[in-house]
Amino acid sequence: MKKILVIVLLCASTLIGQTAGNTGVSFLKNGFGARNIAMSDLGVVGVNDLTALNYNPALLSNYQSPQIMLTHIQSIQDMSTQLVGASFSLYGIPFAIGVNNTSVKGFEVRTAALDEPQSTFDVHYMFGSLSTGFNIYQNISFGVTAKYIYENIFSDESSGFAFDFGLSYKDIIDGLDVGASLKNIGTLSELREVATTLPKDFRLGLAYSVDVEKINSLVSIIGGVQKYLDTDDIHIHTGAEALYNNIVAIRLGYMTGYESKGITAGLGVNWNNLNFDYAFTPYSFGLGSAHTISLMYSFN
Repeated sequence: MKKILVIVLLCASTLIGQTAGNTGVSFLKNGFGARNIAMSDLGVVGVNDLTALNYNPALLSNYQSPQIMLTHIQSIQDMSTQLVGASFSLYGIPFAIGVNNTSVKGFEVRTAALDEPQSTFDVHYMFGSLSTGFNIYQNISFGVTAKYIYENIFSDESSGFAFDFGLSYKDIIDGLDVGASLKNIGTLSELREVATTLPKDFRLGLAYSVDVEKINSLVSIIGGVQKYLDTDDIHIHTGAEALYNNIVAIRLGYMTGYESKGITAGLGVNWNNLNFDYAFTPYSFGLGSAHTISLMYSFN
């Protein structure tokens, strides 16, 4: 049965991560919020809400009002993710909290490959985070996220802490921003006999926004690079959004370097203080597709 469980662990990591490498807890590579995922899931720049906590906490320094957000991701191979986020101000300092709960259902336990399954079990991952960001000089801001990470696979558990760090420089020229982040710096306890290696993640990106009066729309374009420090591959992310009359948004993205995904797309609707966003991520090799739905409310 140990051999079967080893295969299960490898499969779960591959399905969630969709990239090469020797790291674990690949659910940390999941996006946070349908808008970001629809625009190629770069997120380190061009984020204007609490979802910055997952990509670049420095962007939280642009805090304007409290927000709450719920996101559901239904992905390939029965993988399901629920995300909850909230932002608030305490003594004039902006904060955001986030919770990610990811599960993969229906793994079979067998004593031999051809035997009937004795039972099934689910794989569970989660993190809880606290983030803040603040200006350090004019339009330059810095942010940090502290998070607790937990994984449970069959009868084995592991947990630990990690930190994310971010920088943002807004309006280098009018409408042009740059952002960078370094994520998942920390350690986990041993899972059975071996400690899990976190997917350390570096991102650098640019975002440009311009009002196009002829079509009454705000057009935003983002682009950047991403590298998991324990792998050799480098990912290029590009995305665009057209927001018409501050009500309806159409989004498209593309990312390179992944074996089974590349294109992303989505739409959004803003109604008073309520935002609804949807993202679609198709996978190749017959794996299916992922659907992300987010609902966010901003308090006045």
